[in-house]
Amino acid sequence: MKNPRLLTKSRFKLALDCPTKLYYTRKSEYENQSNTDSFLEGLAQGGFQVEELARMEHPNGIAITGDDYNYQIVVNRTLELLKQENVTIFEPAFLIDGLFIRVDILVKKGNRIQLLEVKAKSISSNSHNSFINSKGNLGGGWNSYLYDIAFQKYVMQLCYPEWEITSSLKLVDKDATTSVDGLHTCFKIVSSSDLRTGISKKEGLKREDLGDSILCTINVDEEIDLILSQNPTDETRSFPELMNYFRKHYQSDTKIFTEIGSHCRGCEFKQDNPTTEEKSGFHECWTSQLQLSVSEINQPKVYDVWFNPAKKVLEEGRFFMHELSENDLNIRPEAGKISRSERQWLQIEKTINKDQSPHFDLDNLREELASWQFPLNFIDFETTAVAIPFMTGMHPYEQLAFQFSHHIVFEDGRVEHYNEYLNTGIGVFPNFDFIRALKDSLSINDGSIFRYHNHENTIVNVIYDQLRNSNEADKQELLDFIETISHNTGKYAKVWCGERDMIDLQKTVVNYYYDPITNGSNSIKAILPAVLYSSDYLQEKYQQQLANLNLTSKNFEASHVFLTMENGVPISPYKALPPIFEGWDNEQLEQIADSLSEINDGGAALFAYGKLQFPDVKQEEREAIRNGLLRYCELDTLAMVMIYEYFREVCK
Repeated sequence: MKNPRLLTKSRFKLALDCPTKLYYTRKSEYENQSNTDSFLEGLAQGGFQVEELARMEHPNGIAITGDDYNYQIVVNRTLELLKQENVTIFEPAFLIDGLFIRVDILVKKGNRIQLLEVKAKSISSNSHNSFINSKGNLGGGWNSYLYDIAFQKYVMQLCYPEWEITSSLKLVDKDATTSVDGLHTCFKIVSSSDLRTGISKKEGLKREDLGDSILCTINVDEEIDLILSQNPTDETRSFPELMNYFRKHYQSDTKIFTEIGSHCRGCEFKQDNPTTEEKSGFHECWTSQLQLSVSEINQPKVYDVWFNPAKKVLEEGRFFMHELSENDLNIRPEAGKISRSERQWLQIEKTINKDQSPHFDLDNLREELASWQFPLNFIDFETTAVAIPFMTGMHPYEQLAFQFSHHIVFEDGRVEHYNEYLNTGIGVFPNFDFIRALKDSLSINDGSIFRYHNHENTIVNVIYDQLRNSNEADKQELLDFIETISHNTGKYAKVWCGERDMIDLQKTVVNYYYDPITNGSNSIKAILPAVLYSSDYLQEKYQQQLANLNLTSKNFEASHVFLTMENGVPISPYKALPPIFEGWDNEQLEQIADSLSEINDGGAALFAYGKLQFPDVKQEEREAIRNGLLRYCELDTLAMVMIYEYFREVCK
């Protein structure tokens, strides 16, 4: 049997997250959501390159490749290699009593074994002491990684009781800097037709070609001993008992009962309208425990409330919004805006009453708009942060700002796409030229500057820090400019808040406006469709061709129409954009980027920039990607303009 019912590393981690998933993961009729494509995930974060980089530190290592799902073959290959007194193996396989693992890197010296688990997650090697907190428990969000290693050591020790196993995490070192340019190009990600991935190393690549290491090895023996001896995530079972529990249920194909709760929100085994062919594990769990119909289960949940204010009510057995009252929220008004608790109750009340009308704090919104100085400047940045830096002297996951868009709204209502910047040069550090271009663009007037959420302020603070440690001739001039348009967020001795500190348009949304269509989300991708749906003004204006609008554009044809309607419902202008990558929806790329733990902001642009850093991308594809980037970023600032125009019309 090629794929026996074995408890593997991935299934073990799945069970730790939610034991019920062990059952659903075997059932094809539940697999109704598309999986994150590992090629794009690797391209964005650099996880595959990190693994290959770690292997390069063991030049004599032997990789076990192919036949990934024929467990016995890879186990037999491992057994042969382990006959050697000293050997380093990549992806060795171990199988015993229904437990199966693959180890990233194993170093064998007699009976002394080093187990290395490679992750693209970063850590400060200089400041790290332990993953065990002051209370003697595991902390810091590393549980899944540590339990993964504990499972591996447990299986290896069963196979070889005489081994002395040392366990370590191989991680990206925040404190390191790369000493070579183009390190990422040494490990090219390639994708086969079935979307499986791999790494193509540069021909003739040697360890010395990689310069100083940007990885660190963190010993976790103490943490693994704690897990194996005390099993801190489940004190009712020892670690071996937990293994047996998961293994037994998986082998017998028996569902493990898991109480429903807030963890259900991200269930991947959810189908809104389950059928005989496409079942929904989510609904099966809720139905069995609450004896409700599918339609009743589909009612808005407590955990859908913005900032989830009522976690305690889940423990009381209340799961739906209509079961909440004002007493659950401790509503506290705040002067001059809609408070958080008031906004939460607005969401609950409008949901219960099926009230789809937007809500405004008009007086305070009018006052806010009146404080803005024309002409209004709307800016958006595109940035990237990858594990393996593109240029010498950079830290892993150090931010690169490679693009911005700048729209200006004049007092008479005229809108101009005034400027844009895009630097996709291979091996070019863009940040200082980026901030110079931004300075030139924003210095054209003295009007208010707008961003959407925190990203832009965070990025100029990053560049501020990079400039402080630079030898740029105009360093002080650029530092002074950053201080005028931002406020400090880093650990600087100097504190500032500029006279043109960027206004956060998202805060304007949160403080003065709520629309039930957004379902509590305040992202620009949620707010834009809401304002387009509610505004006759925006619908009338943006259903016209660009040539007929009081608006200029650098990237859209005169015949382009930003807004189309379908059965009376506006279609988001983002959906009209052609994909930056052929065959991949831009929104799908946004979702993938949002799921990556080391990346704070990103999306389609993040993937595009990463791809353009490889020199073998053909010129026509390079130009197509660049044009896509320019359109996408322009639409980001135009979306901000549309939201402003909606508020302006509402306040008249």
